[in-house]
Amino acid sequence: MKVFEKNKKQDITTEKKDKAIVLPLYTGKSGLQYVVDLVKNIRPKNYKNTKEAERKFAEVLAKLREESIALFALRRTLLSQFQNTDLIPTITESGITSSRGFVQELISKLKHKILPPLPHPKDFRYVIERVFYLKKDHIWVQNIDRDLWRQFFELLGIQVNITDPGIIRQLGESLQMLSYKVATLGMEKEITGRYSNVQDAIQPFIEQNRLVNEYMVQQNNLSVREKKLLFANIQENLFNCTQSLQWIRRQQLEYGTSLAQTFVTVRMQQQIERMHVIIDVLDADELFHADGFIEYFKTVVKNENTKTSLREFLSMNLGLVAYQIAEHKGKKGQKYITNSPSDFRYLFNSSMAGGFIISFGAIIKNLLSLIHLPYFWQGMSYGTNYATCFVLMDQSDATLATKQPAYTASAVASSLDVKKSQSRPDLRNLALTVAKVSRSQIASFAGNLLVVFPFTYLLAWLFNLSFGFKIASGEAAQKLLADQHPWQSMSILWACVTGFFLFLSGIIAGYVENHVVYGNIAERLKNHPIFVNTMSEKKLDRLAKFINKNSGTLAGSISLGFLLGWAAPLGKIFGIPFDIRHITISAGNTAIGYYGLDRNVPLAYLLTVVGGVLLIGFINFLVSFSLAFFVAVRSRGIQLKDYPEFLSILRHYFFRHPKDFLLPPKKTRLLEEL
Repeated sequence: MKVFEKNKKQDITTEKKDKAIVLPLYTGKSGLQYVVDLVKNIRPKNYKNTKEAERKFAEVLAKLREESIALFALRRTLLSQFQNTDLIPTITESGITSSRGFVQELISKLKHKILPPLPHPKDFRYVIERVFYLKKDHIWVQNIDRDLWRQFFELLGIQVNITDPGIIRQLGESLQMLSYKVATLGMEKEITGRYSNVQDAIQPFIEQNRLVNEYMVQQNNLSVREKKLLFANIQENLFNCTQSLQWIRRQQLEYGTSLAQTFVTVRMQQQIERMHVIIDVLDADELFHADGFIEYFKTVVKNENTKTSLREFLSMNLGLVAYQIAEHKGKKGQKYITNSPSDFRYLFNSSMAGGFIISFGAIIKNLLSLIHLPYFWQGMSYGTNYATCFVLMDQSDATLATKQPAYTASAVASSLDVKKSQSRPDLRNLALTVAKVSRSQIASFAGNLLVVFPFTYLLAWLFNLSFGFKIASGEAAQKLLADQHPWQSMSILWACVTGFFLFLSGIIAGYVENHVVYGNIAERLKNHPIFVNTMSEKKLDRLAKFINKNSGTLAGSISLGFLLGWAAPLGKIFGIPFDIRHITISAGNTAIGYYGLDRNVPLAYLLTVVGGVLLIGFINFLVSFSLAFFVAVRSRGIQLKDYPEFLSILRHYFFRHPKDFLLPPKKTRLLEEL
C-alpha cells in the first residue's frame, strides 16, 4: 500500500500525483504499513546520500501540503499508533544507557546480537523498528537538514499540545519513572564522592523528584498558571542536576574517572534530557521546542537501529574514559614538544642516551636467542630485556623516539579540544604545534640512530674481542640484515604491528595513570596499616610520590617491552608468521649483522637495508601517531571536517618557514608570521 505512486517513465519533477489513501482511525497493521510506505518514499537508495534523502523529503512535504486528505490520514494514523501502543518503554528506555552496569549490558548486547529479543507489538519501539527497519536508516535520518524535520512535525501538528488523556497519562508516568531513576543515581558514590557535603550533592536530585511527585498528585487540580510554575521549578532543578554532572566532569580532569562513573553520568544526562522533552509536551503552553523533540526522535531511531551494536555501545560509554586517558597522555606529550633551541638540544641529548641503553638491549636480545629457550621462556626473557631497557630510559630521563607519537598525538588533539576552549580553536596555533612535533620527532630519531648503530657495532666488536666468537655470523648475520630489507622481507608489515603495540602501550600508560589518580592510590598507600607500621613517614611519602608520578610510565614501558618481546615467540607457538620491527632495535640488529659479516656487504645492499630501517621508523611513527590521534580526536568529540581550512594554513606555513619543521627558530614564532 503506497502513499504516493511514482510514474517511473517520467522525471521526478513531473511525477503524477496519486490520490492519498484515507485510513480510518483504528486501522491496526494497515495503519502501520501506511507510515512504512511513507518512509520508503523518503529513504535514499544509498544511506550515505543525504542530498537524495533531503530531495525526496522535500517532495513528500510538498505533496502533504497539497493533499490535505493524505495529511489528515497520516495524522490519524500516527495518533492511532500513539493510542494503541505502550509509549512508556520508548520514552524511559530507548536511547538511554541500561541500568544493569557496563559488564552486564555488554553481555546482554552480545546475547541479543546472536538471538535478538522478541518484540512486543504493543510496544511503540516495535513501531519504530517496523518503520525504520534497515540498520543504516538512522544515518540518513540524522543527516537530513533539521529544518525539514521541523517542517514535517509542525505540519503534523505535533507543536500543538497533546490532549488525549491516555497519552497524557503515559507521559506523566514516564516523567515520574525517570525522576525516580535520576534521584536514585544522584545518591550513588560516583556522584557524591567528590563532594565534601553529601547533602549538597544530592539536594537537586531529591528536589526535582519531590516536585514531579507533587505534579502527579495534583495535576488534575492545577490551573494552567500553577502547572507552568511547577514545571518551571522542575526544570530549574533539572538544570542544577546538569550543573552538578558538569562539575563532576571538570573534576575528572584532575582526579580521573572510571567506567562506573562514566556509565552513571552518561545515563543521568540522558534521563534529564528526556525529562525536558516530556515537560515540553506537558507544560500546556503553545510553545514547542522542536529541536529537543527532533533530537529525541533521532535518538530513538538510532537506538532501535543500533540496539545490538557493540561498537556504538563501547563508543558511547568508553568515550569519557578515553578522554581522560588521552588527557593524561597529552599532558606528558608536552615534554616531547620542543619550543626553543635549548629544548631541542635537550631532547636530542636525551635521545642519544636512549640510543645508548637500547644498544645494550639489542646485544642482550641476540645473546638470548643463542640459548634456544622454550617459546614461553623465550618470550619472557625477550620481554624482560626490552621492558628493563624501557624502564631504565624512563628513570634516567632518556628518550625512545617511537614512544613519543602516542603522547604527542594527544597533545596535538588537545589544542582542538572544544571541551576546554568552549570556542573555535586557533588553527594557526595548531599549525605551530604540528611543526614543533615534526622537529621534535626528527631530533629523537636522529639522537637514537646516531648512537645505536655505531655503539652497537662497538659492543659487538668488544664481545668478539672478549669471548672469541661473534654474536652472529654467517647465515645468522645475513638474516639480521635481510630481516630489515624493505621488499625482500615482511619488515613493513611487522613495522605496522610495532606501531600498533606502541599505540597500545600508550593507552595502557594513560589508563593506569588515570586509575591511580581516580582511585587515590598514593593516599591509600600512605594510610595502609602495614606500610604505616613498617616504614618511616619519609620513606612512605617518597613511595607514594613515586607511584603517583611514575605508575603510568612504568606500566607503558613494561607493557611495551613484553608486547615486543612476545611477538616472535607467539608466532612460533601458533605456527604463524608474526614478528615486530622497531627502528632502534632494527638499527642495532643491522650493526650486529654488518659486523658479523666482517663488513663484507655490497654498498648498494647495505644502503637499501639502512633505508629499510629508516622506513621502519617512519611506519612506526605513522601508525602509532595516527591511531593515538584518532582516539584522542574521537574521545574529545572533534570532527576534523569542521576545520577544512587547516591544511591550507599548514601548507602556507610550511612553504614560508620550512626550516621550522626541522629545527626550532631562534626566536619564538608569532602567529602573525604564519
